[in-house]
Amino acid sequence: MTMNQDESETLKQHACGDTGPTLSALGLGCWQLGGGDYWGPSDQAGASRLVHQAVDWGINYFDTAEMYNEGRSETFLGRALKGMARERFVVGTKVWPTHLDPQALRRSCEKSLRRLDLDRIDLYMIHWPLATDTFDRFTDVSRQGVSGQTGRAVTVPSLADAVATLLELQREGKIRWLGLSNYGATRLNHIQQVGGVYVVDQVAYNLVTRAAEYELLPYCQAHHIGVMTYMTLMQGLLTDKYQTLDAMPDWYTRTRHFNCQRNPKTRHGESGAEPELIQALQGIRDLAREYGSSMADLALQWVIANPAVTCALIGTHSLDSLKKNVTAAARPLDPDLVYRLNRITEPLKHRLGPGLDIFENTQCDRT
Repeated sequence: MTMNQDESETLKQHACGDTGPTLSALGLGCWQLGGGDYWGPSDQAGASRLVHQAVDWGINYFDTAEMYNEGRSETFLGRALKGMARERFVVGTKVWPTHLDPQALRRSCEKSLRRLDLDRIDLYMIHWPLATDTFDRFTDVSRQGVSGQTGRAVTVPSLADAVATLLELQREGKIRWLGLSNYGATRLNHIQQVGGVYVVDQVAYNLVTRAAEYELLPYCQAHHIGVMTYMTLMQGLLTDKYQTLDAMPDWYTRTRHFNCQRNPKTRHGESGAEPELIQALQGIRDLAREYGSSMADLALQWVIANPAVTCALIGTHSLDSLKKNVTAAARPLDPDLVYRLNRITEPLKHRLGPGLDIFENTQCDRT
C-alpha cells in the first residue's frame, strides 16, 4: 500500500513544551499489538507491517504501556522497530501506579526496556496519578478493563520516593523524558512541585469527551506542557462504525457517556448522557455528509486543530484505516467547521462536565 510522497510529508510535527521531544501530529497507539481481550488477536508480522508503514507515512511516535496485554504490546512494538534508524521514532511507555515504590519502579522500567529491546525509553509516563484517595482502584487491574494479573492490596508508595527514582533512572540514561497520563491540572501541579520536568500529559479527548477544555488544556498551554490525546475516535464510535449505541461491544460502553444500567462492567453508577450523545453523533454525521467527508476524518481533524494538542493517538490493526487517518491528519480543518462541531457537541460537553475520568463518577475521579 502506497501513499503520495507529498501527502506523508504534510503530517506536521509539534514540540512537547520547551524541552521535550518533537512528535508527529498523529501517533500510533499500540495497545492492540500482542492481542488480548480488549482488541482481539494480533500477530507479529501484521504488527511489524503496521509500524513500518506508519513510519513511512510520517508517524514518529509510538505509545504503549507495561499493562497492555501483559507486556506483549511492548514486545511486539520492540520487534517491529528492530533495525530501524533510531532517529526515526519516539517510543513512550507507562508504569502502573502500584509499581511506583522505588524497587518496583526500577524493575518495571528495566522490564519495559527489555521487552522493547531498547537502551533508553524516550518518554516514560506514570499511567494514572499516584494518590492515597484513589490508589485502591489500581490494586486490582481486573477492574480497569486491561489484561494483566490481578493485583493485591499494597502500601501506597510515596510520591516523593517515586519521583526521586524516576529522576535517578533519567540520570542513568534509561529514560530521556518524563511524562504523565490522566493527570488533571491540580495533580499535575502537585507532582511538578515534588520534582521532575514532565513534558507531556496524555488524556482522553475527542469530540464527545471535552472535559479537558475546562482546566487542563489551558493549564498545559500556560505551562508549556505537551498534550497527547487517546480515545481520539472514541473507540470507533466517531467513525460511524456503530449505527446505534446498542451495537457497541460491552468493553466500549463503560464510560460516563452511557447509562450504567447498559453494561455490567460499568463502575461509574451514573445515568450517563445518552440523549446528548445520540444528538451529538447525529449532528456530526449530518455535518460530515454536508461537507463531503467522513465522521472519522472530521473527528480526527478537529482534535488536531486544537493548538493545545501536540499529538493525537489512533489505534488500529488495519493498514487501510491507518492510511485514511494519516491522510485526514495531514489536512487542516476549516475554522468554520471547528466552530460548528463545537456547537454540535456543546450540550454533551456541559452534561458530562469537567471530570476527566471517563470511567469513574465525579466523586471517585482518579485524575
